[in-house]
Amino acid sequence: MAILFISDLHLDPARAQITDTFLGFLAQEARQAEHLCILGDFFEAWIGDDDPDPHHARVMAGLRDLTDSGVPVDLMHGNRDFLIGEGFAEQTGCRLITDPTTVELNGVPTLLMHGDTLCTDDLEYQQFRRMVRNPEWQRAFLAKPLAERRAFAAQARGESKARTQNKAEAIMDVNQQTVERTMRDHNVTQLIHGHTHRPAIHRFCVDGRPMTRIVLGDWYEQKSVLQLTDGNMLLADSRVTG
Repeated sequence: MAILFISDLHLDPARAQITDTFLGFLAQEARQAEHLCILGDFFEAWIGDDDPDPHHARVMAGLRDLTDSGVPVDLMHGNRDFLIGEGFAEQTGCRLITDPTTVELNGVPTLLMHGDTLCTDDLEYQQFRRMVRNPEWQRAFLAKPLAERRAFAAQARGESKARTQNKAEAIMDVNQQTVERTMRDHNVTQLIHGHTHRPAIHRFCVDGRPMTRIVLGDWYEQKSVLQLTDGNMLLADSRVTG
């Protein structure tokens, strides 16, 4: 049985086809898996567990069906869905895990991250992240009416898209020195993350030790799944070559 890793689905009512693809994935591949791990940006936006959005309810029902079948699901916050809380976990049966989390996969010490904290060259984003991850900011935001929260989320997405169009590609990717320092600090030789939407497997050395960094792809037009089976690792994504 396989352990499956996915990230950056950005599920949204406006992209119903990808939601259908994901629900099909839950009913088929994931149902046969040993474990499913979602590394952030599961939804395009999440404004609180009290949001009655029928699209989100449909996705949550699919997750509950999977966890009820005996397949455990771990979920890590991303930069779009960091307000997912214990209410979501209770309704879906998912376990919320911290970013970063260290695990051992077939004897290999592995760090799981969403990946946005590795993009340290994007100073503007890191400043915004510090603001919205502040517990006081989150409490104040969640106390606002749903309509006001929806308006804020829509505005934030629009501003993010505009800023992204004007930034150099390199700024929005991970900083290699940050990657190496992070892996060294956590004493791991393998890192799995998403966020950058640049699916690939990178191999390099740190202090003479071989390292592997696996980047999960987004689900904007296709699914991207990392499969770990009997010690073999496959990043099933048509955009990955070599």
